[in-house]
Amino acid sequence: MHQEIISTIKQRREHLGLTQESLSELAGIGLRTLKNIELGESSPTLRTLEKISDVLGMELKVTVKTPIN
Repeated sequence: MHQEIISTIKQRREHLGLTQESLSELAGIGLRTLKNIELGESSPTLRTLEKISDVLGMELKVTVKTPIN
C-alpha cells in the first residue's frame, strides 16, 4: 500500500486520540488487519478503507487511470 495513505491513516488516528483497538472496533475491522495496514504489511480492500475513513472523518477519493501503452 502506498506509504502516504498509511501515514495519513496513522496520523489522523493519533490526532483524534484513537488507539488501534478503538479504531478497529469503530470501523468494524479486525485489530490485526488495522495493525498490518499501518505497518504496510497488507493492502486493504476499498471497503476496508471506506470503513476506516468514515470513522476518521476523512473523504476517500479513488482515481482509476487507464494505462498508457
